[in-house]
Amino acid sequence: MATQQQEEFGFGTQIRKSPYFDATVRWGAKGFSVYNHMYIPRDFGNPEQNFWNLVNDAILCDVAVERQVEITGPDAAQFAQLLTPRDLSKCAVGQCKYVLITNAEGGILNDPILLRLAENRFWISLADSDILLWAQGVAVNSGLDVTIREPDVSPLQLQGPKSGEIMKALFGDSITDLKYYWLREYDLDGIPLIVSRTGWSSELGYELYLQDGSKGDELWEKIMAAGAPFGLQPGHTSSIRRIEGGMLSYHADMDINTNPYELGLDRLVELDMDADFIGKAALKRIRDAGVTRKQVGLVIDAPALTGPNTRFWMLEKEGQQVGKVTSAVFSPRLEQNIALAMVSAEFAEPGTTFEVVLPSGVATATVVETPFFDPKKTIAAT
Repeated sequence: MATQQQEEFGFGTQIRKSPYFDATVRWGAKGFSVYNHMYIPRDFGNPEQNFWNLVNDAILCDVAVERQVEITGPDAAQFAQLLTPRDLSKCAVGQCKYVLITNAEGGILNDPILLRLAENRFWISLADSDILLWAQGVAVNSGLDVTIREPDVSPLQLQGPKSGEIMKALFGDSITDLKYYWLREYDLDGIPLIVSRTGWSSELGYELYLQDGSKGDELWEKIMAAGAPFGLQPGHTSSIRRIEGGMLSYHADMDINTNPYELGLDRLVELDMDADFIGKAALKRIRDAGVTRKQVGLVIDAPALTGPNTRFWMLEKEGQQVGKVTSAVFSPRLEQNIALAMVSAEFAEPGTTFEVVLPSGVATATVVETPFFDPKKTIAAT
């Protein structure tokens, strides 16, 4: 007797599912988008409730879409430095760094977290762009002895003020001295993990890098069970919290045509170091010439936005287009519409006002300092 095939969600095998996909559906994921050619949960029912869950308790997010580019071999450290303008000479084994990957023109290809797992072993934990292909292409012509591959590694993010207590319940007291932007290897009841004090939330948080995809469902359920007494909820990366924190999203707030100086990320560019990196000459020219546009924060005087923007909204000054809103959302905590924008440099001073063309009509936007909340990033680092 033939059995009826259960209908599955998906577009086909070209869009990959994470080891946690079935668990997220079971726990209430209602919508997905595509990131690094994979499904990522974007909707667990109420984005505002997801925000409050994050800032008051904790959420568990499937971010397996943060694919790893692994660099190994005798020249791994030299090759990693070739990819980024940030000085890695003092990056110790067990340390993580937020870095930019730039092309020969100084354009940003990605803004990943770099993890140094061993003297000659690095992971680049990616935002949404095909850096595996870039790195393999660079390696072919580099003359360096390296191997570039995508390992079977799938991160989860456990984020929020209760995340530390949940991690203690899982790993014991040894986890409490893991410093911000450092990593450690763990075996959780036979599940091989790299754990780092990092995350895309501006809250206290951890990322758990699963090194055996067959154990994804087991790991998800184990964390949710440990977190139940602390109010842990399944969730998704919060646009509200990341915009409050001034955190950038690749393809939204920057892309290949954006350079670090336009974003105010000069601290990630070390032009005076001896080591060479791709884009060094171009970034020197950009620094010396100055930039014609800058990223700013905005407060938009309009009724509360019902969700994040899905288009770039034009900014006008005296009838002329002078920039665009790249990310916008209503913050229920700040009770304001807040946004990140790219504007002509002459209009980047706080207090400058624009007309912004919203789907609902024209409103006034005012330049303000960022981050909008916790400007010194003390919450995540404490």
